[in-house]
Amino acid sequence: MNNKPPQAATPAVRIQQNILARGERRVLNWICARLPQWVSPDQLTTLGFLGAVMVAMGYMLSWLNPAWLALSITGYVVNWFGDSLDGSLARWRRIERPSYGYFVDHSVDGMATLLMVGSIGLSPYMRFDVALLGVIGYLLLSIHSFLAAKVVGEFRLSYMAGGPTELRLMLMTMTALMPVIGGADVNGTNFSPFDLFGLVISSILVTLFVTQSFATARTLAHRGD
Repeated sequence: MNNKPPQAATPAVRIQQNILARGERRVLNWICARLPQWVSPDQLTTLGFLGAVMVAMGYMLSWLNPAWLALSITGYVVNWFGDSLDGSLARWRRIERPSYGYFVDHSVDGMATLLMVGSIGLSPYMRFDVALLGVIGYLLLSIHSFLAAKVVGEFRLSYMAGGPTELRLMLMTMTALMPVIGGADVNGTNFSPFDLFGLVISSILVTLFVTQSFATARTLAHRGD
């Protein structure tokens, strides 16, 4: 399905300046050209959500054995495949449904983010409240992107040269390090190393939301809108 914003007077411009954007686009185009005709964008959206479920299951089962974290890492790959290709395939085949795709894709993305990031707090390595702060920060930036698409005609898919793909890679790396570093508190702080890392990332996301919101409001004020 297409993940572009619904077209009003003029289509919103997609801004994607993350580090891996060009290379990722070449890979996605290569895959789109080779996917069987029976594969649909909706099926890919469903596959991406199933990847998020795999991520959550791996984190929760890691209480039993850290080896289950491999399921989470695999789930991130499955989520990337489905989430990145659903809109790409729709555009490749010229079968976009802008309003339907935009609504369903981002609704599913919101639930997938809650599952993938929130479930880190259900593992032995991060506190649940810290994980939820990460979810809040990411969703706040998502809200800003949706609002900016409507009011200034720019649909931003990346911030500070990072986007969803870079975030997945960061989370995959963190997950691989969990059994190595462990979830013990740092110097009696009641926070593990991954808690502290999560707090830093969450603060960056919230700060980006605040600064971008002020910048957009200032732009609108100068335009007189």
